[in-house]
Amino acid sequence: MKILVTGGAGFIGSNVVDEYIRNDHEVVIVDSLETGRVSNINPLAKFYKMDIRDSHLEDIFAKERPTVVNHHAAQMDVRRSVKDPVYDADVNVLGALNVLELSRKYNVKRMLYSSSGGTVYGEPVYLPCDEKHPIRPICPYGATKYIFELYLDMYQGMYGLDYTVFRYPNIYGPRQDPHGEAGVVAIFTGQMLRNEPITINGDGKQERDFVFVQDIARANRIATETQVGSGVFNLGSGVATNVNEIFTELKSITNYPNAAHHGPAKLGETRTIYLTYDKAKEELGWLPEVSLEQGLRKTVEYFQEKEVNP
Repeated sequence: MKILVTGGAGFIGSNVVDEYIRNDHEVVIVDSLETGRVSNINPLAKFYKMDIRDSHLEDIFAKERPTVVNHHAAQMDVRRSVKDPVYDADVNVLGALNVLELSRKYNVKRMLYSSSGGTVYGEPVYLPCDEKHPIRPICPYGATKYIFELYLDMYQGMYGLDYTVFRYPNIYGPRQDPHGEAGVVAIFTGQMLRNEPITINGDGKQERDFVFVQDIARANRIATETQVGSGVFNLGSGVATNVNEIFTELKSITNYPNAAHHGPAKLGETRTIYLTYDKAKEELGWLPEVSLEQGLRKTVEYFQEKEVNP
């Protein structure tokens, strides 16, 4: 089928595109390249450089007529959302709504949407969080990601446009930006391979749910091919890992010689969060397959080849 992927030149989106193409789907990518990279674009996909807020996005929908839209384009930096919540909402709500309206107008059958299990739940009432956990975001990013979930459910009711919402954990792996504000695995890996000093925000005991990007890409492909109806799914591992443990594991893999420094904690950051995958396993047949150690080693190998010594 023909699938339009917004953000398909980004870290997660490009891995999703590759998974689709490996499984014989036709892919159209829309990406502004603000954070995406040309080098991430699969040569077998058709690429349009465009912001999702652009009114000319309709020209692409009118020409390509995708069956499915996979919406990964987003402002995804928690700290930027706190600093500039208007910009965060402009991209994550109004930009996403532009994509959704065009999907309705051009008879798209399903929209897949990357939401944020790490932020929409806020400080957990219980752990691990399942899909019925209360929604209580403590940063603008979490709020905007959830707001669009509501739009999807509303459009399904009004227009019959089916959707899949994936509430993502902390995703890591090849193509994650080692110079960005998000992605502790990529940031630490890049710094270690360049033998640079490393600062851990806060005490490093904040716990997260780390899932390898190729497992996430596989979930997107499975839902695109098999899901009936609409639903919200956590894509967690069910296991909490703290930042200090990530540092220690990567230090061992890279033979990094230095200790970490500790700086101030990030404003708006959840202390501990990890997610179930029971619903995804039951309804989609998905569960994470790559262990944390395997995934970290694959990530380091990629960065050694592509980022530090290209």
